[in-house]
Amino acid sequence: MKRTYHGSCHCKAVTFQADIDLDQGTAKCNCTFCWKQRMWNAGRLKPSDFRLLSGEDMLADYGKSGDWGETHHRFCKRCGIATHGHGRIVQMGGEPFMSVHLAALDDLPVPDLVAAPVHYMDGLHDNWMNPPAETRHL
Repeated sequence: MKRTYHGSCHCKAVTFQADIDLDQGTAKCNCTFCWKQRMWNAGRLKPSDFRLLSGEDMLADYGKSGDWGETHHRFCKRCGIATHGHGRIVQMGGEPFMSVHLAALDDLPVPDLVAAPVHYMDGLHDNWMNPPAETRHL
């Protein structure tokens, strides 16, 4: 069931709300960007499921694109904490999506987080719909 969560960066300059159904699963990816952040997210959200409440002027953007699509990773300029991302990936239908860093959610109960299914993506090889051979490190 979809629930509205509230999130922020560490210094609270960036705040947001996101409508997330944890029963639909969470995601971890092995691409070099996600690996270096140890990112765990709720992805494939519709853009309407995400609302930036404050801090648009405090958000930095790191983007990457290629034949596979594009992604933008957003983070606070002041404290450096990643909060969310957006983009489109051809293998995922090419439609715009949002993702939220689960660690940035302020009101996500730990039991709900650990009960949520985890989907693994082999982003290192642009194979977004399949898990990599090894996932224990993610």
